[in-house]
Amino acid sequence: MPFGDAAAIVRRLRAGGHETFLVGGCVRDIIRGVTPQDFDIVTSARPEQVKTLFARTVPVGARFGVVLVVEGGHPYEVATFRVETGYDDGRRPSKVAFATAEEDVRRRDFTVNGLLMDPETGRIIDYVDGRRDIERRLIRTIGNPQERFAEDHLRMLRAVRFTAVLGFTLDPEVLAAVRLQAPAIRRVSAERIREELNRIFMSGGAREGVELLAESGLLGEILPEVAALMGIAQPPAFHPEGDVWEHTLRMLALLSGKEGGDTPLQQSAEARGGKNSSTWRDRDFQRSCLAWAVVLHDIGKAVTRSEDAKGIHFYGHVQRGEEIAQAILRRLRFSREEVERILALVRGHMLFMNVQKMRPSRLKRFLRQPDFPLHLELHRLDCLGSHGMLDHHEFCLRKVAEYSKEELRPSALLTGDDLIGMGYAPGPVFREILRAVEDAQLGGEVTNAEEARALAMKRWGIPAREI
Repeated sequence: MPFGDAAAIVRRLRAGGHETFLVGGCVRDIIRGVTPQDFDIVTSARPEQVKTLFARTVPVGARFGVVLVVEGGHPYEVATFRVETGYDDGRRPSKVAFATAEEDVRRRDFTVNGLLMDPETGRIIDYVDGRRDIERRLIRTIGNPQERFAEDHLRMLRAVRFTAVLGFTLDPEVLAAVRLQAPAIRRVSAERIREELNRIFMSGGAREGVELLAESGLLGEILPEVAALMGIAQPPAFHPEGDVWEHTLRMLALLSGKEGGDTPLQQSAEARGGKNSSTWRDRDFQRSCLAWAVVLHDIGKAVTRSEDAKGIHFYGHVQRGEEIAQAILRRLRFSREEVERILALVRGHMLFMNVQKMRPSRLKRFLRQPDFPLHLELHRLDCLGSHGMLDHHEFCLRKVAEYSKEELRPSALLTGDDLIGMGYAPGPVFREILRAVEDAQLGGEVTNAEEARALAMKRWGIPAREI
């Protein structure tokens, strides 16, 4: 497997007399036959020595001996062998000392991430039996799991994430340690928790990851509102799959790509404007918003469920769900744009049930709403995760293909200036008139400016200057 600039960095450090290896996830992936996304490098060279050997470096963690070396326009993390002690806050070590390669490996989190590799010979150096754990598909800590998690509480979430992303099994002793220390996860910053959850939700093992979060006790600590979905029964006619928890898990499994993943999302994006459209350029951002919408779309059902002689009901679950989702997203410190997009998905997920009954004007507005491909994909997952009927989804796809861009967003027949010229006084009524005219235009009731003017005067009266 070619290592490109990473191998060149290793060679230069070695030429300078420094012991140097590839380390961590890239070595794990190479052993698994997977092309690494990034290469991390460890060396006996001190940060100042690294800087003298390379033209472009960025000291991102001088205290921890970490320097970014920029080669071929790509940054590579180069870290000096070190040991860490004194994790007083459950996050960062208070003391760092430079060390040997073996000592550096033994202070790391999981055995599968503790392998060293010589990129020139392919030789693997394994001090922690990590290669055997990769073969056994097992996530196990380096050393005592309780000690590792006490040092950095985020490692508990990372244990779940690696298990889910890699499709491995979590060692029983490690799982027991997570259960014991799960409450400590609340000491970790919201941003770090959010990023780990993002990676779990967007992985190929999203369902398994969320199930493991629940089994380990972490879900109840960081997303108790989601854990509350367990056992919330639904009407069997619409949800033969079972309770809200099972419904959410099924949607996550579908989202993960095991049965085609985001292909429908891609197709919808292209239908709305091609791969260069705004909905396609930020694909990872879109996928993250969709994943969170899957997790949160029915979050209001746990607090709105009622039952009577007619069956099970969730009156107002969308509105309550939006409120709860907003609280969760703010707690995890999502950006304003992320919050707005995810809440829009939660708010709109029930609208598809009426899509075939909508007037043409309302349907066109519905189809042209921001991020419609995401709304459509959430609806598809919602259906496949329950009753499996995709008639509304297919109807929308047909209409998206049927309507031209001009039909969905026609040029305005009237403007505010036109209304002023007709004698109307500026004010809130302008919005009402212009929307009514556009509705009539979308519905085919008016086709030119003259008809639009006639409509405005018929509904809002003839301005005084026109009499």
